[in-house]
Amino acid sequence: MSTRHRPAVWPTRRLAPLPLLLLAAAPFAHAVDAVSDAPLTAEAPVADNPFSKTVSVSSQYVSRGIRQTWGRPAAMAAIDYVHPSGWSAGTSVINVSDRFIENGTVEWDLYGGYTGAAGPVGWSTMVYWYKYPGARVSATDTAFDYGELSAGITWKTLYARYNYTFSRDFFGIQDARGTGYLDVGADQPLTRSLTLNLHAGDGRVAGSGNGIWDWRDLKAGLTHQLEDGWTAALNYTRAIGATGVYDRYTTGVPRADGRLAVSNVARRAVVLSLTRKF
Repeated sequence: MSTRHRPAVWPTRRLAPLPLLLLAAAPFAHAVDAVSDAPLTAEAPVADNPFSKTVSVSSQYVSRGIRQTWGRPAAMAAIDYVHPSGWSAGTSVINVSDRFIENGTVEWDLYGGYTGAAGPVGWSTMVYWYKYPGARVSATDTAFDYGELSAGITWKTLYARYNYTFSRDFFGIQDARGTGYLDVGADQPLTRSLTLNLHAGDGRVAGSGNGIWDWRDLKAGLTHQLEDGWTAALNYTRAIGATGVYDRYTTGVPRADGRLAVSNVARRAVVLSLTRKF
């Protein structure tokens, strides 16, 4: 559960409306992003039980500044294994909206890697595979599944991480191998139970003509550790695209009433979540 997303902004320029084909995909998603602000270095497992389980509910699912559930609530469940040596693996599932991901209702993440620390410095190397069962861009017959390699470093309360897409396609966008997402921020304790979380992100989509999907995002929030493994979080998020494709986003697939579902999936959002780890 160590992937992070927190957001940065840049000036945006508006373009004329694009064909629906260009609006049939959008870049990102991570169930592990939706609920936690854990450090890059893995938590030490209980000596006789290296497994942990996590469940979470949130007012909506926002990943890397983009609304994945069309502004509606989300529920997530995950199972993680952490070996004392620093190796770890896990899987998580979360609901998504078919108005955002064509024919998609579930995101299933698989991940594993190694984390370590030396004094105030920590590091993490991970591999992620994101699956969206049954989801495809009908206009191009492209699946939404994709894979990322991730390398991160922390120093005291600061962190930086870079995710690199190694699969040919990226979240329904064709020929986008090499897409990158830079995530920097800080997790500053305010009290023994309250932490200030700050993030800035910069996503660049590789491939000819794919730069229309580039974006930046910001996040600021508070995480409050409760008793018995409970955590409450309140986050403000905002994304800004390099073009206007996120401002009037649609899959291009009509609803039952024949109209298109259109929304600004990058607009500011306040997200409340409640998480239990056991």
